[in-house]
Amino acid sequence: MCGIVGYIGKREAYPVLIKGLQRLEYRGYDSAGVALIDKKNSNINAYKIAGKVADLNDYLKDKNTGGHIGMGHTRWATHGEPNNKNAHPHLSEHGDLAIIHNGIIENHYVLRKELITRGYHFTSDTDTEVLVHLIDDIQKKLKISLEEAVRLALHEVVGAYAIVILSKKEPNIIIAARKGSPLVIGLGEDEYFLASDATPIVEYTRNVVYLRDNEMAVVKQNSLILKTIENEIQVPYIQELEFNLEALEKGGYEHFMLKEIFEQPDSINDCLRGRIRVMEGEVQLGGLTRFEGQFDSLKRIIIVACGTSWHAGLVAEYIIEDLARIPVEVEYASEFRYRNPVVFPDDLVIAISQSGETADTLAALTLAKEKGATIFGVCNVVGASIPRMTDGGIYTHAGPEIGVASTKAFTAQVTALVMMALKIASKKGTVPEYRIREILDELVNIPDKIKTVLEKNEAIRHIAEIYKDATNCLYLGRGVQFPVALEGALKLKEISYIHAEGYPAAEMKHGPIALIDEYMPVFVIATNKSNYEKVVSNIQEVKARKGKIIAIVTEGDTDILHLADHIIEIPETEEVLAPLLSVIPLQLLAYHIAVMRGCNVDQPRNLAKSVTVE
Repeated sequence: MCGIVGYIGKREAYPVLIKGLQRLEYRGYDSAGVALIDKKNSNINAYKIAGKVADLNDYLKDKNTGGHIGMGHTRWATHGEPNNKNAHPHLSEHGDLAIIHNGIIENHYVLRKELITRGYHFTSDTDTEVLVHLIDDIQKKLKISLEEAVRLALHEVVGAYAIVILSKKEPNIIIAARKGSPLVIGLGEDEYFLASDATPIVEYTRNVVYLRDNEMAVVKQNSLILKTIENEIQVPYIQELEFNLEALEKGGYEHFMLKEIFEQPDSINDCLRGRIRVMEGEVQLGGLTRFEGQFDSLKRIIIVACGTSWHAGLVAEYIIEDLARIPVEVEYASEFRYRNPVVFPDDLVIAISQSGETADTLAALTLAKEKGATIFGVCNVVGASIPRMTDGGIYTHAGPEIGVASTKAFTAQVTALVMMALKIASKKGTVPEYRIREILDELVNIPDKIKTVLEKNEAIRHIAEIYKDATNCLYLGRGVQFPVALEGALKLKEISYIHAEGYPAAEMKHGPIALIDEYMPVFVIATNKSNYEKVVSNIQEVKARKGKIIAIVTEGDTDILHLADHIIEIPETEEVLAPLLSVIPLQLLAYHIAVMRGCNVDQPRNLAKSVTVE
């Protein structure tokens, strides 16, 4: 969840670190800090402060930030309140070592008690400080190098970590390691960059190495050594970054979230590019090719995901069952491994994750793999942990998503899952070829139809103005639009802090209808052809209780026009593709309401982008 950045080389480190922290702030923004090695006096200058990266930068204007080796951290609090003492970096007893950490040390309490008996004092409530004292204790007791002390200390640690460590006694080296939390190293000319993801690195180099679990890196200005914590030397696998620096800028938009909403025509086109042949009715997914022979006998699919990705999985459940006629179960990854799930060797388990580093989803995949299932990934980040772990899958190619509330990742995931459903259906013969061609032909048109919806942004903003002070909202949908109702409610909760719930429209009368009065906005997705009359009936039930109806309808709809207080029209499309259009107005409504309420849209309170802790 936290953001880590490090540098060693010929540049001044601080400008690299502070810019990197600004780019990583979506991973956490409770506090921030840096540590730099000042070779003139053989000291570690460590500074940290509660608040955002901008607060840290202001705080350091009159401080000594010189040096060519350093590291920085932006925190999402897990252990200990977000205050100055719990901010990173943390120092060893006498200030010889400094550490930054992303993850959770699960046995920190036991280690802390033991270290206290050895005379160590703790100044924070964090699990991280335990680790720096442990490394210090091992190094002093055994009189060994920092590299070896870190390696031995990690054998005593239970939990997840990405760590970067500096030592004033070994001022020409950075030690880094990972298990369960991401860490990437950028390779420059006589310089190296370390970060939680590639966003701080792409400005300087496109060549990166992703550390694997239980690997550590020994980094000097002109050398990089990778080894396991078992002391086995590893050959670095160098990858080239796919995105450009421009993708990390706002591009004239007020917020990253708004930019990413408007990028969805392009991100869906990028997801589709080179993968479909409409005239032939073919879907070509290279990451699934060697498994196509298994599709005929496939009996069950299990989808594991969290948050918005879970909603994309629910959309996929409707689409895969409809087209491929295979039963699909969609599981919260955070619950999957703890309820002794039944997984058979002939199951297909699909993990969905924007970052590819979601801890709960990785844990669910590990369990599925142990039970012998085939595992696929749907992921946005090339080289992340999930695609490295899975047997096959699809990259969504949505580009970097900086806004904490996911938007373009959702529609890219749904697009990828539609292609997967069509591929399986084609192999199983459950859908006629002409029908596959029809859906593919419409899928190609979706980006242009999203542009049409985006043109209604100003009208949607006016609706947002009316309901910005609501305290509760209800979102209703049927069939494949029910997960979109869930996603719309989640977006509003995440960034505006208004309580909102999504429900199947027919379930409203089984409880939520008790909440409806003249102050309750009810957002209804009413585009389904298959159960249109039922949705109209649900709208009438709300109107009978004086609820306020904001309806998303298909262009030309006249029936709901007379029932709703407000309508937002979207172009007509295939029912299985309708979520790609209906979610856009809900994203814009949440965005505008949050802005009008003065909320931090890109960095909503208590949230972080990449959830790398369970």
